[in-house]
Amino acid sequence: MKVFKIEIENYRLLKSFSMDLEKELSLVIGENNTGKTSILSILDKFLGQSDKNRFSFNDFNIEFKKKLKTLIKNEGAVLEEKYKRLGIRLRLFIEYTETDNLSNVSRVMMDLDPKNNVIVLGFEYTLDFNEYTRIRKEYKEFEAKEKAKKQAKPDYEIRSISDFFQLQQAEHFKINKKSLAYDPVTKLANEDTSINLDSEKISIADIINFKYISAKRDVTNKEVDKTLSGQTSRIYRRTETSDEQNKAVEDFKDKLSETDTHLRGIYKTLFDGIVKKVRDFGGVKINESGIEIISTLQHRELLEGNTTVVYKHDADNHLPEHYNGLGYMNLISMIFEIEILVNEFKREKDKKPADINLLFIEEPEAHTHPQMQYVFIKNIKKLLGEGIKREDGENRDLQYIISTHSACIVADSDFDDIKYLKKENDNRVIAKNLKDLKNEYEAEIAQYQFLKQYLTISRAEIFFTDKAVLIEGDTERILVPTFMRKVDIEEEKKNIAFGEQDEHLPLLSQNISVIEVGAYSQIFEKFIDFLGIKSLMITDIDSVNGEGKKCEVATGVDYSNEAIKFFFKKPKLDESNEPILNEYITSSLNDLKGYNLSNKLFIKVDGTWTNQADGKLCIVYQIEEDGYNARSFEDAFIHANKEYINTKKDTFKGLKNIAYFENGAKNAYALAEECIKKKTHFALDILYHSNEELSNWKIPAYIKEGLLWLKKD
Repeated sequence: MKVFKIEIENYRLLKSFSMDLEKELSLVIGENNTGKTSILSILDKFLGQSDKNRFSFNDFNIEFKKKLKTLIKNEGAVLEEKYKRLGIRLRLFIEYTETDNLSNVSRVMMDLDPKNNVIVLGFEYTLDFNEYTRIRKEYKEFEAKEKAKKQAKPDYEIRSISDFFQLQQAEHFKINKKSLAYDPVTKLANEDTSINLDSEKISIADIINFKYISAKRDVTNKEVDKTLSGQTSRIYRRTETSDEQNKAVEDFKDKLSETDTHLRGIYKTLFDGIVKKVRDFGGVKINESGIEIISTLQHRELLEGNTTVVYKHDADNHLPEHYNGLGYMNLISMIFEIEILVNEFKREKDKKPADINLLFIEEPEAHTHPQMQYVFIKNIKKLLGEGIKREDGENRDLQYIISTHSACIVADSDFDDIKYLKKENDNRVIAKNLKDLKNEYEAEIAQYQFLKQYLTISRAEIFFTDKAVLIEGDTERILVPTFMRKVDIEEEKKNIAFGEQDEHLPLLSQNISVIEVGAYSQIFEKFIDFLGIKSLMITDIDSVNGEGKKCEVATGVDYSNEAIKFFFKKPKLDESNEPILNEYITSSLNDLKGYNLSNKLFIKVDGTWTNQADGKLCIVYQIEEDGYNARSFEDAFIHANKEYINTKKDTFKGLKNIAYFENGAKNAYALAEECIKKKTHFALDILYHSNEELSNWKIPAYIKEGLLWLKKD
């Protein structure tokens, strides 16, 4: 039995949100403020069953707030027969199989058809019609009182309807729990056909048990804090169940009056399992941070707080927990916390575990360096894959969600586990299954495999960025960040000179990733479309002659760049010069030379990249600059910066045949072909010889126009 989908309505950014869950791990990723924490929060508010988890007016989605205010303030009330309960909703779609024990879910099953094996549990925080009528009446009274106060005291600031809701919303909105009908054809839940779980006195505690580990963990390395030691006490209280552990506890109680040295042996038995898990988890160097749990009984009250976690430095030295770094402490603390929660999922012997046990781990990367993040995701499936195992055989699977901002964790995860959260606008987030991308590459499965292998740690950061620059190689990787800085400096100076305020953030203040894609830009087209982020692709025009060999753009008749051929297509014309529907031909070299920036913007429409003014993908290549069209970056840079290079050429490590620069007969193409010794060294030369303001050389025009486009929202 598992939750295979969750749906959320009107909760913060999750206006109309749906996310699939995997049988075991679902890895939720996305840039900041895409609702990852909100998913955890709403699950806790509805399933945590704690008074502290009350909803506030700020939990309502912004668009929903506007709709609610309108309905309350309107002169005419909505008729009861047309009224739909307003508020926040959570639906859990649960799938069961023939092998599952259905005793707990039998009362919430809405369909006995054996072909329909789905249960939908609905949770809502809504305003029913009676409360809707009441709140309208109360608001009118509130509004009248505010106006009266204003008349009595002219400087009084009238409180808004938002202030009214802050005060009154909790009195009118109520939580309801339901089991909803499910249509296997449409795969939708039916709100009109349901069972009210509260009125029928049906508890879901035995159906689903939810727990979480928050990103706001208590781990610190201050001397006064004993986070890990406190967790061992919780493990002790939760794991006093097996015969072996019970014996260890009895021995412990019998030996309270003996020395700590004797009790260390008892503690080794009691905590051997969790210490072994820390050791097996890996990532900790031998003899550096192996942990032991020792007794400090003579300094503690009996049974509570009489364990201390220490780090075994060597055979003779045990260091206190706060002597180690936050990274190790955080990793070990998470393992401890997982052990505690897994034991809570097991429940006591006289009570069976719930059918579904759902664990949410928020941002496990906190305080840990990349190597530890790699270790965590590499081992977490093994640690949690054991599920809920009890000595009496009442075992259950463990389903878990992990949210992360870590490119390291993503790079070492299974693509099929990843759920990518993306903002569609300021008030709406959607979730995408990364495994669905495989379907997009169905006809080119080798490209999909290449993409998976390519998204290593350095490139997986693209999942967490707002914008991306896709480049071909090392030269651009070295120089693009500096080009961005130069654009920022030049734009700031221009704004100061004209007394203007830039409405866009500087490039280096934006969340932009530079990703090297080599000569395979077209392979990434489906991935770019999947992410839906604004992207700039910087490439070379790669002109060729009639024999298909590289040549100057001025003498070229065609080009060899496969990415440009893929994206730059134009409608095929019939005999009457009318466009033929859905038929395209590749743009010619002359077409490319004549295109302006607006011709280089694309968006995918019905599976085809189409030139469009509001396109999110911009592809730039060398253009005519000062009467000359370069073929490559080096060609373009040399043409735009001949004087700069001439004055520095003797100290450029990436140049050869430097005397050629004094020969006016050789153009930039010839100089790039005959004088560049190594492209990366040439790029480093540019940086090394730059002045502080980066004003002694120019950015090639094609790159600058692309960066200025990217800078805009």
